[in-house]
Amino acid sequence: MEPKEMEFLDGLKGWLEETKDTKLEEMDQFFSIRVDGYDEHMSPWKDYYKWMSEIIPENAKELLDIGCGTGLELDYIFKRFPNIKVTGIDLSKTMLNELDRKHADKNISLICQDYFIANYGMEYFDVAVSFQTLHHFKQEKKILIFQKLYDSLKNGGCYIECDYIATTQEQEDLLFAECARRRERDKIPEDMFVHFDTPLTLEHEINLMKQAGFEKVELMGYIGDDHTPMIVATKNSVTVN
Repeated sequence: MEPKEMEFLDGLKGWLEETKDTKLEEMDQFFSIRVDGYDEHMSPWKDYYKWMSEIIPENAKELLDIGCGTGLELDYIFKRFPNIKVTGIDLSKTMLNELDRKHADKNISLICQDYFIANYGMEYFDVAVSFQTLHHFKQEKKILIFQKLYDSLKNGGCYIECDYIATTQEQEDLLFAECARRRERDKIPEDMFVHFDTPLTLEHEINLMKQAGFEKVELMGYIGDDHTPMIVATKNSVTVN
């Protein structure tokens, strides 16, 4: 393990020890009570929002955004594509209300629902995006989302993800074990979404996308750190008879 990784892991272990008695928060509640300062809190990611908007193909007309929140990435996407039709899915009604307020003049349909349950449709979207929303789930849950995203895209469409990943297997294992401990302590069922980070390693993340059907998965790179990659997964545009 590299010295930088060891330092990060030591800091994470220290934080977990300091917060070991903190109760887990249900996902919707966590974001609903923080909506007023959320955009400012996430402002350090503005370069990533801009980068994501620049990766979207120029001919994109229909876009799906899962876990869209207040639409921070959409702020930049609409600057480049003012007429794009967007479907946004999020669990928090409070967050969606803020998104609707900011972009009331845009062609956007908002769905307040668990994105594991929501119907994405089949071969409907040119592009799908997610930003910092999928680092709370086990592999068996996450692959279901990737399969739904794959099915929802037209041939040649792409899924763009920017999310927190574990830089080592030890980090992944540590966070999943701690989340399980806190769930058991707080008597929280497995099917209830809680706000606790359980990122996968980059290798696991990319492998799941490929297992879900994406024929091409590209690591586009990082900006300023080594744990928040931009990934583009493409649905094959060639039909094989």
